[in-house]
Amino acid sequence: MSTAPEGLPSIIRHWIGGEVVGAADGRTFDVTDPVSNTAYTQAARGAQADIQQAVEAARAAFPGWSGIPNRERAGVLYRIADAVEARHDRLARFESYDSGLPITQAKGQARRAAENFRYFADVVVALGEEAFRQGDDQFSYVVRTPVGVAGLITPWNTPFMLESWKLAPALASGCTLILKPAEWTPLSASLWPEIFAEAGVPAGVVNIVHGIGEEAGQALVDHPDVPLISFTGSTDTGRHIIRSSAQHLKTTSMELGGKSPVVVFADADIEAALDSVVFGVFSLNGERCTAGSRVLVERPLYEEFTRRLAERADRVKVGLPSDPATEVGALVHTEHYARVLNYVEIGKKEARLVAGGARPDHLTEGNYLQPTVFADVSRDARIFQEEIFGPVVAVALFDDEAEAVELANATQFGLAAYIWTSNLKRGHRIAHAVESGMVWINSHNVRDLRTPFGGVKASGVGREGGAHSIDFYTESKIVHIALGDVHTPRFGAAR
Repeated sequence: MSTAPEGLPSIIRHWIGGEVVGAADGRTFDVTDPVSNTAYTQAARGAQADIQQAVEAARAAFPGWSGIPNRERAGVLYRIADAVEARHDRLARFESYDSGLPITQAKGQARRAAENFRYFADVVVALGEEAFRQGDDQFSYVVRTPVGVAGLITPWNTPFMLESWKLAPALASGCTLILKPAEWTPLSASLWPEIFAEAGVPAGVVNIVHGIGEEAGQALVDHPDVPLISFTGSTDTGRHIIRSSAQHLKTTSMELGGKSPVVVFADADIEAALDSVVFGVFSLNGERCTAGSRVLVERPLYEEFTRRLAERADRVKVGLPSDPATEVGALVHTEHYARVLNYVEIGKKEARLVAGGARPDHLTEGNYLQPTVFADVSRDARIFQEEIFGPVVAVALFDDEAEAVELANATQFGLAAYIWTSNLKRGHRIAHAVESGMVWINSHNVRDLRTPFGGVKASGVGREGGAHSIDFYTESKIVHIALGDVHTPRFGAAR
């Protein structure tokens, strides 16, 4: 049984206009932990009235927040980063308890979240704007202005860090905002109000409305005074949000699902490739959009690599999220756990199970699954085509470079790809041919915050990260000014 961390709130409320408030209609919903699957607290169940109140607060705060100099806003972001880091132990315990993430992996979330705020503070201070000169006749320059009230809808995996990923650039750009955290993992978001208050964020600049996606999330997407929606989550939900946003022609950024290939050639460094595959698909409990969940191995290496991958999967330590020795914890929620187990049963009918596939014997309760490896997976298998979002990996065989590319591109998704080969010319060829927004060659998912993040096909619309995020949260206006006499054709001047 997992021990509850100290300081759990008896109820998680909204934060609107600088005040902690309950739902307008008084409703709440239960929040459960994934080890006992029992409710440990409740959260305010937001709806249209709560979103309306939050939008009004954000609109009222917008002129003041958008009007201050970039360096002053950056100073607030630096203070937010300091406040986040000061709570790193508490944040890690909350995140691990609420999401099932192993505590050792949760401990990095505060550091990464703080870095997001520091990075975007640096970006907005250094940001320049374009200017163009047309000889001696005209000068043109770009004015960048914040879009207005931003709607941020975040997922349940690594929730605090992914919230910071959206909060930081939105605030740096001068937007005010409404954050709708995922209903399955709202606990760490309960720390944001005290963080923002300590950092001196003006009331109404950040507003947090908890609730169910179909209620609070839908009301946020539908609101006519929220011109921008940034969403991270499933492809089906992303499609729905885009359809709903079309009525008001909202700007949207969609970071959606993935079924990322890992292409392993026979000349790869097998030890490094194994380490990367095991970490890439089983860390964060396999609940990560960029997981390398399809491993494509060249024929000469296939049997050895598959055997060794299965051996490693069998040795992965599955246990209580609070145990520092745990490498895979409990899956986030009973509903998601049932979904992943269903895919395991599907996989047993489609392919050869070589590791895992069941609850570990020593864990009799909780949402646990031993890391699972399927071999000899065909391209039309559901476990090859569909995102499982758990510690499950499908291994398939290829014979040559052309087949590797064909298999890598044989799904609707295109978020990330990983290529392992000692032939760097081939590595570049494959990287250019694979249909994905991001590619790593001879590396696992190591990301520079300056680079664009996003996918193609069903994996997303738009890019965030670095200057791309500032572009998303701002509008660019071009101003043209004449430097001399303007010679305009005189229509209608002739008599």
